[in-house]
Amino acid sequence: MQDNSSESDNQAHLKKVLSPLMLWGLGVGYVISGMYFGWNLGLKEGGTLGLAIATGIVIVLYACFSFSYAELACAIPKAGGVFDYANKAFGDHVGFIAGIAQMIEFIFAPPAIAFGIGAYFNLFFPDIPILWISLAAYFVFTALNIYGVKAAATFELWITIIAVVEILIFAGVTLPHFKWANMQQNAWPNGWFGVIAALPFAIWFFLGIEGLANVAEEAKNPQKDIQRGFGSALFTLVILCVLVFVAAIGVGGWEAIVFKNGLSGETSDSPLPLAMGQIVGANSLLFHLLLTVGLFGLIASFHGLILAAGRSTYEFGFKGFAPRFLGKLHPTFLTPTNALLFNMGIGILALLTNKTAEIITISVMGALTLYFIAMLSLLRLRKNAPDLPRPFSVPGYPLTPIMALLISGASLVLIAYNNSNLFFIYAGIILICFLLFKLFVPKNLFYDD
Repeated sequence: MQDNSSESDNQAHLKKVLSPLMLWGLGVGYVISGMYFGWNLGLKEGGTLGLAIATGIVIVLYACFSFSYAELACAIPKAGGVFDYANKAFGDHVGFIAGIAQMIEFIFAPPAIAFGIGAYFNLFFPDIPILWISLAAYFVFTALNIYGVKAAATFELWITIIAVVEILIFAGVTLPHFKWANMQQNAWPNGWFGVIAALPFAIWFFLGIEGLANVAEEAKNPQKDIQRGFGSALFTLVILCVLVFVAAIGVGGWEAIVFKNGLSGETSDSPLPLAMGQIVGANSLLFHLLLTVGLFGLIASFHGLILAAGRSTYEFGFKGFAPRFLGKLHPTFLTPTNALLFNMGIGILALLTNKTAEIITISVMGALTLYFIAMLSLLRLRKNAPDLPRPFSVPGYPLTPIMALLISGASLVLIAYNNSNLFFIYAGIILICFLLFKLFVPKNLFYDD
């Protein structure tokens, strides 16, 4: 078993500076880019009704999961999130797989969002390649996260507030032009198969909220503030999801916000400007305001997920389950600099593939694996560690975590079946990492705290 005395000293250097309002900003900020782009690609698969059914299932999943995960985060406020929970519940092997799945989610989501940032920015400056903009975003926001968590969280809070206000403005402009007939156009193009195919993009609406658990150690009062953060963030996101879905499609049908020419061909990573453009025109002040402020929503998620990913990778390295240099803090800023730079390198490689939908799907597979193992960990710890301090207990136990367990497990199987090639890539990454773990991690680094 690993000596944890040095661990306690090092972990204390993660500053406790995050207030409940900052945690709300992080929770919403991690996710809000899903309202601005990505979800519309699910319309191509399932149409309006197919994506609506998929989104309804996903809302139930996240409602059950978020409150269940909040119990784990309050009981074990560690930067590793599910990695730490699964280690305590099942030991190092399951903990390792959970940690790798979490890293895949958090490392693969930012490059997908970077594509969205590039696409929105490119509408202003079409001569600048989308890839260059995306790469610049990586360097700028990785640097901000290296500088310090309080500065990063404060920045996140303000841009999240601006992004929420912009969605409300978007809904206010578009909803008066809503037509029910537009919701019914080609609403069920691929039947129930379309619902399955739309699941990854419905999950994209909410993917990332679990990142709140990874900053639990940096909350001023983790046991109280984390549960408030999960609850208030999820409530906000459900309202925004419904507003965006109805307002964007109701203007001109789903094809108009999926394809750049409104009918077929190249898909778009900027559905909200496409919807707004049908009302006010591409040269209006409101249209340009949406583009400008819409970038804030993408930046909020991009920046927030970089923050969460850094903590996840840092904890993995700090515990000795990955190269030790990943678990080192910057001597001046006390931030996980090496982990942040490592994640940026992997993210840029994914970015260079230029495949937004595929990157989103792999990130979703990581998330669903995380959810499944986390719910198993909650059930196991309730049984095997009944005396574990639980400042917050999930309501409706055991039905709530079991519901999240079943939905996440079924969704993972269906998405894997529908995207077999991507699943083999995802499973291959986990297998290779696990073999390296078994070969090179000494037994005396395993821990049971």
